[in-house]
Amino acid sequence: MIHPILFSFFASFLAVLVLHGQKQIRIGLIGLDTSHAVAFTKILNDPKNAQHVPGGKVVAAFKGGSRDIPSSWDRVDKYTEKLEADFGVKLYPSIEEMCKNVDAVLLESLDGRPHLKQAIPVIEAGLPMFIDKPVAGSVKDALAIFAMAKKRGVPVFTSSSLRFAKNTQAVRNGSIGKIKRCETFSPCAIEPHHPDLFWYGIHGVESLFTVMGPDCISVRRGLTEDGKIEVVGKWKGGRIGIYREGKGFGGKAVGEKGEAVVGAFDGYGPLLAEIIPFYKSGKPPVEMEESLAIYAFMEAADESKRRKGAEVTLAEILEKSK
Repeated sequence: MIHPILFSFFASFLAVLVLHGQKQIRIGLIGLDTSHAVAFTKILNDPKNAQHVPGGKVVAAFKGGSRDIPSSWDRVDKYTEKLEADFGVKLYPSIEEMCKNVDAVLLESLDGRPHLKQAIPVIEAGLPMFIDKPVAGSVKDALAIFAMAKKRGVPVFTSSSLRFAKNTQAVRNGSIGKIKRCETFSPCAIEPHHPDLFWYGIHGVESLFTVMGPDCISVRRGLTEDGKIEVVGKWKGGRIGIYREGKGFGGKAVGEKGEAVVGAFDGYGPLLAEIIPFYKSGKPPVEMEESLAIYAFMEAADESKRRKGAEVTLAEILEKSK
């Protein structure tokens, strides 16, 4: 008898091989309480969409929704109706049933807290999965998701769409040489059930890490002169990265060859253009270690706030979350 973990590993391997040669990937959505569920479906399913990404089609969904987050429960029915009426998406009563009828998954639930529970049946089914922000409601759950996926050989990644903006990617790829310093900003709406930056600050933090890389050592959290959130991070080699709460999305990077604007939002197309090849290849465009560093940075910022601005290391957060 084959061990369940070995079975899952081989099933995932075979699934990726099949998807590699498949023209149209059947995609299942988990969580219809976010505008991303509709926006992503439009881009994938409508060839006339300005940002259309071919190769995958959303065909199935599990509604989800969180009763203690108004922005979740008051939108799920509206988005469900639109996906059914405009795109013929079929609803399933459970994630397990949905997984039997799709090739890959977009985990889109607005609330990060149920992500671990929702990810488990997908990983057990061996299906490649993109997990939208926040990857989970805590670093502990994020570690659990990635550990299970790695153990079973299932391709998984998470990212904000801002990572793949053209100007940010240019700097990451060396347009101004090695980065000495970077400052990014984004709105930072707070949801009380999550660490402060998980809910919306993640966008600016993702841009910051895209430019700076994963080797952040520690953070201090304070306030700007006008009372907005400011988190200063120390990276290896004495490099500095700063995230600030602000209006819109943007930032500036300073490198050995000059300065450049970073942190723009170029829409969801660039992210989906990474997700479809990921489904086929099984190779995530963002490494697990970098994503975990991002969430450790944000949770360390909360810990620094609790300690009245004291320096907190990412290693401490990761160790406590094991």
